[in-house]
Amino acid sequence: MEAFGERIGGMLHPGDLVVLTGALGAGKTTLTRGIAAGLGVRGPVQSPTFVIARTHPSLIGGAPLVHVDAYRLGSALELDDLDIDVDRSVVIVEWGRGMVDGLRDGWWEIELDRQLGGRGADTMCGDPTDLDVDAPRIVTVSRRP
Repeated sequence: MEAFGERIGGMLHPGDLVVLTGALGAGKTTLTRGIAAGLGVRGPVQSPTFVIARTHPSLIGGAPLVHVDAYRLGSALELDDLDIDVDRSVVIVEWGRGMVDGLRDGWWEIELDRQLGGRGADTMCGDPTDLDVDAPRIVTVSRRP
């Protein structure tokens, strides 16, 4: 997930918005860590669950990364209240499906599914304690609106 994220990060520009969707343990924060590496921003990148949003400044003169965890937000209005500089940042929103419509006209949506029981299992995410670290992910990337 980190290597995939690093490739994505190398392609993102100021104003880009990425929404990450997936069950607990599917790899949203790991993917964001890779995106941060690709952007060349200061870390460490950790889940912003309790602080809601973290800004990681660029170490190479590029756009900062704003990493948001919308899990505890009740509405898109609460996300808007964070007053994120979307135009000059790369913004990653975990749990952001249905929350970002007013931030940009268009955005990238990345959905992560992870199989239970390790390699070769045929059931998808459920209880994160049942997830094997090496379980393959199914990643779906789409452009929205």
